[in-house]
Amino acid sequence: MRSQVVRVGAVVLSAAATLAGAAGVALHYTEWTAEPVVLAASAVPYLLGGALVGAVGFAASRQWVVSGVAAVVVAVGVATQAPLYVADGGGDGPALTVMQANLLFDGADPAALVDAVRAREVAVLTVNELTRTAVTDLEAAGLDELLPHRYLAPGQTASGTGIWSRFPLSDTVEYDGYVLNQISATAAVPEVGPVSVYALHPVPPVYDTGVWADELSRLDAVLRRAPVDRPVIVGGDFNATYDHARFRVLASGRFADAAAQAGAGHLVTYPTDKRVPPLVGIDHILLADARAVAVDTVDLPGADHRALVARIVVPRR
Repeated sequence: MRSQVVRVGAVVLSAAATLAGAAGVALHYTEWTAEPVVLAASAVPYLLGGALVGAVGFAASRQWVVSGVAAVVVAVGVATQAPLYVADGGGDGPALTVMQANLLFDGADPAALVDAVRAREVAVLTVNELTRTAVTDLEAAGLDELLPHRYLAPGQTASGTGIWSRFPLSDTVEYDGYVLNQISATAAVPEVGPVSVYALHPVPPVYDTGVWADELSRLDAVLRRAPVDRPVIVGGDFNATYDHARFRVLASGRFADAAAQAGAGHLVTYPTDKRVPPLVGIDHILLADARAVAVDTVDLPGADHRALVARIVVPRR
C-alpha cells in the first residue's frame, strides 16, 4: 500500500513538473502583455527544467507514454534555449570591447566601474540609471581619462542614460516620448569609420506592461531606422529576457544578441542586491554588422545589476 502511494505521488509530481515545462515553452512564444504572464516568462529556463524532471520521474515509474510526452516537451524546450549556447563564429576586423552597466542611480561604486573599464580595455560604455551625482563621481574616479568622449542624458533617479567612448562622438540624439531616457550617437572608430551607438532603457513591466510592450515596439522601430552603411552597437537594460518574445523581435533581422552570437549561454545580471543570487538576464548588448566573440558579466559593487562586457569584431570600411 505504501509503495503504491509513493508511486502515485511520483507520477503526480512528474505530471506537475512536465506541465511546468510545457508552460515554459508556451511563455517563451507568447506575446501576451498581462503582467503575470510577462513576469512568468522571466522564469522560463527554470520552468523548462521541470520537463526534464517529469521525463525522468515518468520513466522511473515505467509510465512510458507520458514519459515520451515529457521527452517531447524537453526537446522543444532545449530547442528554444539552444541558440544561446551555439556560437555563430567571429570574423575579421578590428576588435573592440563594449560594456553595459546599470548604476542603480548613484549607488554603483564609481572606482569599481572605472577599474573594470581600465582592466577590460573598454572602448564604448553605455550606462543606465545615471544621475548627475554619478556623473560627477565617475569624473572624479577618472572615467573621462579612459573614455574622453561622452554623450549624457542624466536624470534624477532611474531615467538617466549615458554613452562614454574612447572615440569622438557626433550626431547625438535623445528620443522623445519615453518614460526613461533613450539616446544614440555616432562614434568615429579608426579603421572602421562611423559606428552608431545606442543606449536604451525601456520601462520595467512592473511599471505598466502595456507601456513596457509599447516602448519595446517603438525602440524596435528606432533600431530599424539605424543607418545601414555602418555597424551598430546597442547597450541597455531592456527589462526583458531572451525568453520574452518582444525582446527577440529586437534581436532579429539585422540585429543579434551578442550573448547568443558568442554562445555565452544564460548570463544572469539581476538582481545582485538580494540574498539570492542573480536570477534573470535583462541587460543585453545588440549588434548589427558586427560579431561578438566573447561576452560575460562583471560584478559592480553598489549596483543591483551585473555589468555586461562583450568583445566584438567590426568590419573594416
